Amino acid sequence: MFFSVMQLIGGVILSLGWLPQIIQILKTKSVADLSLKAYLLMLLGISLMEAYAISLAVTGAGLAFLITNTLSLCVVLLVITLILKYRSI
Repeated sequence: MFFSVMQLIGGVILSLGWLPQIIQILKTKSVADLSLKAYLLMLLGISLMEAYAISLAVTGAGLAFLITNTLSLCVVLLVITLILKYRSI
């Protein structure tokens, strides 16, 4: 239980760490210095971990990992969406 709580707290902190980048993109509407390739690689890695997290959650273990990984996946998808939206402006 203790490690599940640690996983949740750590995962939320890691996911919230993307908020300053997202806020900066929305304020400036600029993604000129961001690498789409890097974010796509992160998306691939997180997607693979998501498959693993789902398999853990199905067996009754790893629900905290699934929750925090899904949050990270959503945040990275949001950054990629913003890059695609603002890269031609």
